[in-house]
Amino acid sequence: MSTRSPSTSSRNSLLLPSFLVIVVGVIAALTYQSILKPPPPKLPGSPGGPPITAPRIKLRDGRYLAYKEHGVPREKARRKVIFIHGSDSCRHDAVYATRLSPGLIEELGMYLVSFDRPGYGESDPDPNRTPKSLALDVEELADQLHLGEKFYLIGYSMGGQATWGCLKYIPHRLAGVTLVAPVVNYWWKNLPLNVSTQGYTLQPKRDQWAVRVAHYAPWLIYWWNTQKWFPGSSVANRDGSSFSHPDKDIVLKLGSSRKPHLAEVRPQGLHETINRDMVVGFGSWEFDPIELEDPFLKSRQGSVHLWQGDDDMLVPVVPQRYIAEKLPWIHYHEVPGSGHFLHYSEGMVDDIVKTLFKTDTEN
Repeated sequence: MSTRSPSTSSRNSLLLPSFLVIVVGVIAALTYQSILKPPPPKLPGSPGGPPITAPRIKLRDGRYLAYKEHGVPREKARRKVIFIHGSDSCRHDAVYATRLSPGLIEELGMYLVSFDRPGYGESDPDPNRTPKSLALDVEELADQLHLGEKFYLIGYSMGGQATWGCLKYIPHRLAGVTLVAPVVNYWWKNLPLNVSTQGYTLQPKRDQWAVRVAHYAPWLIYWWNTQKWFPGSSVANRDGSSFSHPDKDIVLKLGSSRKPHLAEVRPQGLHETINRDMVVGFGSWEFDPIELEDPFLKSRQGSVHLWQGDDDMLVPVVPQRYIAEKLPWIHYHEVPGSGHFLHYSEGMVDDIVKTLFKTDTEN
């Protein structure tokens, strides 16, 4: 019985599916390279990257972390504080040192060091960034600057991911902790669906979508926040139109003086700053802050505080109230009529800092 060779048309029909797969694969690869894949960061000190002007420490994995010192000299300080900035900010935005009443820093004997989180300003990026790695960055900064066995911590907004990480991974190093409007991850497992949904829907629609992309499709976040067809993250696009009225009033009153170093925030590009914040902040965490235990339960020498404005459109108040209810050892301070920039209100930084040190002064 003879075997007939397949006709040309038959061979074409057999090859067509494979050919289509290859074509689709090539198109997808080219699309990823040209549209979805972010450009490499502009490393500090490299050609095209920001010049190195700040003091820096070398971390365990070879990265460099830039920092800035404020207040009384380190060696004379009675209280040493590390400040962790939020999204679209840098080491210069340490309002908890710059907006204290005159003489209060000396009275408190306070030294404060702020640093560029990875990818911001003059700190090298960390593509493997997690809340744990951020906590270890903080600990290394404290050790290399010889801040002692324990130090205070203030984390603002997206700096909350590092602050929660410190409460989880290095609680033994903390003398006291303050979280100011810390970003809530709506996918923390112990955050009830009704609470997370309510907080989520209080955000502007554009931010709801951006947060959803950061969680479910992080590989898409660069394109999402750079395309021009529809609005991406309001933070990524520096669009304050969705701010609450108190925040708009502060922006109008302070103008460019609120962020005089804005040009130094993103010199390495959008992806290792805002986008990475979103991917880490709204990704899958290996712990849930709602399960944390009081780090000062035994010693009673220290406390944890959470400050939140009740009119904050960027970080809605609803989940914070739930966290404060479930973690009664956190001293919760809700500020009526305030938004995300509550610390710019007259006297607010004084209250935040003095409250952080209150347990200390009572012992």
